[in-house]
Amino acid sequence: MMEHVDRFTHQSRIAYFSMEIALRADVPTYAGGLGVLAGDMVRSAADLEVPLVAVTLVSRNGYFRQELDAQGRQIEQPERWHPETYATRLSAGVALTIDGRDVWVSAWLYVVPGQTGGQVPVILLDTDLPFNAEDDRVITDRLYGDDAVYRLKQETVLGIAGFRMLRALGFNIFKYHMNEGHSALLSLELMRRFAYPPERVRPGEPGFDLPRVRGMCVFTTHTPVDAGHDRFPYDVVSRVLGEYVDVATLKGLGGTDVLNMTRLALSLSEYVNGVALRHAEITGRLFPGQPVHSIANGVHAYTWTGARFAALYDCWIPGWRHEPQLLLRADRIPDEAVWAAHGAQKQALLDRILAQTGITLRADLPIIGFARRMTAYKRPDLLFADAERLMRIARARPFQLVFSGKAHPSDEPGKGLIAFVNERLRRIRDDVPAVYLPDYNMDLALGLVSGTDIWLNTPLRPLEASGTSGMKAAFNAVPSLSVLDGWWGEGCIEGVNGWAIGDPAETAPGQEQESLYRKLEDVVLPLYYEHRPAWIAVMKGAVSKSASYFNSHRMMRRYVTEAYL
Repeated sequence: MMEHVDRFTHQSRIAYFSMEIALRADVPTYAGGLGVLAGDMVRSAADLEVPLVAVTLVSRNGYFRQELDAQGRQIEQPERWHPETYATRLSAGVALTIDGRDVWVSAWLYVVPGQTGGQVPVILLDTDLPFNAEDDRVITDRLYGDDAVYRLKQETVLGIAGFRMLRALGFNIFKYHMNEGHSALLSLELMRRFAYPPERVRPGEPGFDLPRVRGMCVFTTHTPVDAGHDRFPYDVVSRVLGEYVDVATLKGLGGTDVLNMTRLALSLSEYVNGVALRHAEITGRLFPGQPVHSIANGVHAYTWTGARFAALYDCWIPGWRHEPQLLLRADRIPDEAVWAAHGAQKQALLDRILAQTGITLRADLPIIGFARRMTAYKRPDLLFADAERLMRIARARPFQLVFSGKAHPSDEPGKGLIAFVNERLRRIRDDVPAVYLPDYNMDLALGLVSGTDIWLNTPLRPLEASGTSGMKAAFNAVPSLSVLDGWWGEGCIEGVNGWAIGDPAETAPGQEQESLYRKLEDVVLPLYYEHRPAWIAVMKGAVSKSASYFNSHRMMRRYVTEAYL
């Protein structure tokens, strides 16, 4: 019913477009870090009462539910959800031409509540309508289709139909924020809106008010390598978009050889940012002449803090939920209270592992956690490069391993890594108790970051734009052991909030592998076993030095003051 959105249309808003948004653990409208970050952005906007409206796809079939076979190979199962369970169907509809056919798009309203009474509306776009052709009904069915035509159709719905839907619903938008290049086509719709009358256009000049378009657009890129940006051949673009915009204009904005969605967004955005200092520098080199700012990612404090630590912070640091920077005061919490809260959350993880897998891990041994999207550059195999040495380290000072993560269904190397990790976990299990937990999602992620003792991250530099799992661990006093890439490159204070693997100046193969084993053997595990007060000091450092800064409230305030206003 239209009246459900009327309460959100009385004031001008920022429109936040993202292909995926993690609204809640059991609503599979997200695939991984990009979607979880978008969800945390929306949750902070609700808490801070920032006038935001978010736009995404309904993704009725979700991403996928992961199972593992007896050899540890990934099996993908459908993960269909029913939007009527959580959202309200809106009566507005918009039409656009895709692949030569009229396609109608409807919408659902999901409302994200804030802790202080604020709310953010999320518009879920849906093409599953009886009067659409069968091929068009499935455009919004699943996240990240493999085929280029299907992907461009999805991005057309997100950008163009999303723009039109906001207008149909009565929203007055003063800024459009594109979270990654998937929604870049909205800038073309904005450009068409600000087209000059033909009589005002001189030969050779653009027929659009481009400065006005740029002034309304913000673009955040999350990909530090050129190959990671969405590209579409112009024959595919012509097939899907038809005569929506002339190809000459499009090539001038999005690239001469192929339509590069990142380049299109860069061309039509006044404010562009990367998600970490190093990432912004790399993006600036990829696109010379384009000023690229840096706003470091953050995670939503209350969402990613386990129940026992949330209660502890409520007692010792009142107001931390709304002002996470107050966690700077974590050093005043008594050691025994920190250790008890961690012990309770660790036991909850052990209970979950036992119930889910039948494997018993020990509360008195440290747990190293590794959980994220399983793909080659994340290097989940680095820890096992020398299995004999790893087992030798464990025989001297025992530890346990918990792994989790999905690979994209079309990422065969990523799926191979899952099988490899499971094979290695079985091989070393006599010396290193270990488990791989399937179907990584928000709920499991919270259990892992709140119950492990050490958070491991081993990306191949400089391919980690930001990474956020270590930030979530920090809210639960879990220090990071990580390669100096992404957020950890600017967040690491050696021995205070965690430890670095390798050195930024090191480039020779094998150096990070050696550094990882050396840090475990000579620094991390000895500290855990032999210097408990010093270990708890590092736990507190993770809270006071990492969580107090790398949170989405700080991130949202930066966007408001630097990008939106």
